[in-house]
Amino acid sequence: MKGDRVEIVVDAGDTTRTYQVVASRAGRRVETTVRRGVVEVTEVTRSGSVVRTARFMAARVLALVEHPVPRVDGVAPLGEDPGT
Repeated sequence: MKGDRVEIVVDAGDTTRTYQVVASRAGRRVETTVRRGVVEVTEVTRSGSVVRTARFMAARVLALVEHPVPRVDGVAPLGEDPGT
């Protein structure tokens, strides 16, 4: 959903770096997957097409925080499944 974002904090040697992946348009969502030592954060359209992807080595990721858009009165916006 537009406004959903994922914040990734990565160890960059002597410092940390923070990256954000944001669902920039209506109907897009942000998905996170961890497999084979790689953390992948992807912005996806309604149809499942990938818009952009950020990949990080899992050993370097210090924090991964998902920030969903707050929903008003517990009602899902139009086009969103209330079960998710």
